[in-house]
Amino acid sequence: MKDTRTGKLYGVGLGPGDPNLMTLRAVRAIGEADVVAYHSARHGRSIARSIAAEHLRPDHIEEALVYPVTTETTDHPGGYRGALEEFYEKAAARLAAHLDAGRTVAVLAEGDPMFYGSYMHMHKRLADRYATEVIPGVTSVSAAAARLGTPLVEGEEILTILPGTLPEEELTARLASTDTAVVMKLGRTFPAVRGAFEASGRLAEARYVERATMAGERTGELADIDPASVPYFSVAVLPSRVDAPRPAPSASGDVVVVGTGPAGPLWLTPQTRGALAAADALVGYTTYLDRVPVRPGQARHGSDNKVESERAEFALDLARRGHRVAVVSGGDPGVFAMATAVLEVASQEEYAEIPVRVLPGVTAANAAAARAGAPLGHDYATISLSDRLKPWEVIAERLRAAASADLVLALYNPGSKSRTWQVGKARDLLLEHRSPDTPVVLARDVGGAAESVRTVRLADLDPAEVDMRTLLIVGSSQTRWVRRGGSGESVVWTPRRYPEA
Repeated sequence: MKDTRTGKLYGVGLGPGDPNLMTLRAVRAIGEADVVAYHSARHGRSIARSIAAEHLRPDHIEEALVYPVTTETTDHPGGYRGALEEFYEKAAARLAAHLDAGRTVAVLAEGDPMFYGSYMHMHKRLADRYATEVIPGVTSVSAAAARLGTPLVEGEEILTILPGTLPEEELTARLASTDTAVVMKLGRTFPAVRGAFEASGRLAEARYVERATMAGERTGELADIDPASVPYFSVAVLPSRVDAPRPAPSASGDVVVVGTGPAGPLWLTPQTRGALAAADALVGYTTYLDRVPVRPGQARHGSDNKVESERAEFALDLARRGHRVAVVSGGDPGVFAMATAVLEVASQEEYAEIPVRVLPGVTAANAAAARAGAPLGHDYATISLSDRLKPWEVIAERLRAAASADLVLALYNPGSKSRTWQVGKARDLLLEHRSPDTPVVLARDVGGAAESVRTVRLADLDPAEVDMRTLLIVGSSQTRWVRRGGSGESVVWTPRRYPEA
């Protein structure tokens, strides 16, 4: 319970640096305070104090909260984190003593108190005991966008804010998959941050802002900045792509074949997201294109599912004219999907110089297996039951070979409106090698609105319950099908250890 006889705690956001960007409420709170506290490094100079200096009175009690360490090492028994935790506890105790004495305390914070600010460490230790008010301030993110004079986010774009202290690979993945971004806390992290922008393919878009609204402000292209010149108070910005000029077609077009996974955005990898966003043309089966967000300035070329070679040739022709093309495929593009079609056409002489990349996606088999448990935990074979591109005799021969080898089977394309008998034929063939009790997972529309995953005995597999959106996983002799707990949850798994002969 907060004691109304004690003083009040203010967390005062001062904005990005220009004193004119302080809010009226921030100025009023400083005027109401008996104690003004601010953080600084050991050199004692506080940016927060300098911003609020004209509002400080001679009768203000000032509490300088000096960090024992910033980026250097420490011999504290708890290491760097331990040294900071001890400092926060002692600093909070100093402020608590003033509050207990009935004094009002204003803790100054650059930017916004709750946005990567030092104030929050005081707030977490004191706000449950004392009357508290947090006064928001203009963040460095908003200031940077304003000083660049370019929109930060627009419409349905997503803004990602990242600390530059993240590992470079993590930064790369995040930058590749987002629309717009701001990377904070540069300084010594700048070389890794720049490397992440380059590795994610976003360096050409990136801007740099140093000491926004302060004396010594600097802006520019991130690629042109000397790493040795970058202070902590700087940010890297990926502005809005809406209305941003896309690169004109050039002689350096390329094709990337991407897998969208079995369903919607949850199944996309960061690398795939980045490739889809960077392309100026998308090519694919219309159903799969519909999974990709619409972006301004990006052409979309949809087509029927049965024109893979034509689609691949169209994409390569676009690339030959200088476009960056993403060919959109469901699942993994290399598993019964578009990667083969694109590479087959790309191997022709007229397309031999066009760069082609394939980015993996979550396969239907892996998605179905994960929903069922772990039926693919040991050796398995993947076979398509479609006889549109190969004769049924070949399919039957491969089913017999895989079944006699006691492999788990992932069966793609089991049936459609025009193919109604293949599932029954495959079941009967497999029963020649497998027990009737062999578990079969029927996974339909995994990840979609009509998802259905259930398990039946091989002998009970009904072809009428299988369509083109269904994937079948047929267990081996070692695959287990159990029900766990009171809920009777069904789990299918194949042991990794195979019994000795």
